Amino acid sequence: MNHMAERVFPISPVPGVTPVDRVQQVSRVNSPQDGQFGALLNRELNRTAEPAISFSKHAQSRAAERGIQVDDTLMGQLADSVERAQAKGATNILAFDATRAFIINVPHGRVITTMSQEEMEENIFTNIDGAVLLK
Repeated sequence: MNHMAERVFPISPVPGVTPVDRVQQVSRVNSPQDGQFGALLNRELNRTAEPAISFSKHAQSRAAERGIQVDDTLMGQLADSVERAQAKGATNILAFDATRAFIINVPHGRVITTMSQEEMEENIFTNIDGAVLLK
């Protein structure tokens, strides 16, 4: 006599769920050895590991007007600033060095505006919760 069988209770039907009459066999399209999933996963992990920085239209026009060169080095510095600000929980930061400044919305990785050294001397920065020195 099986004691386990005595303790089995029937399961009531779940509303909205249709019972399955039979299970259909599925064949694999790609073999697991081809590595496509792993390659795709690694590419996505690497893509999301670096914060993407973008410039608003306003910031793009301000940078052009003020002669601020936007190159790979600057984009790396801004991405590093956003990463450091995220670690501290900041949402809007001033990222700056001796010659230029950028107001950045950290959660969206978006540069809102840019300033030259002359403009930094004339302005008071408001609505920011952090300042990061560009490295």
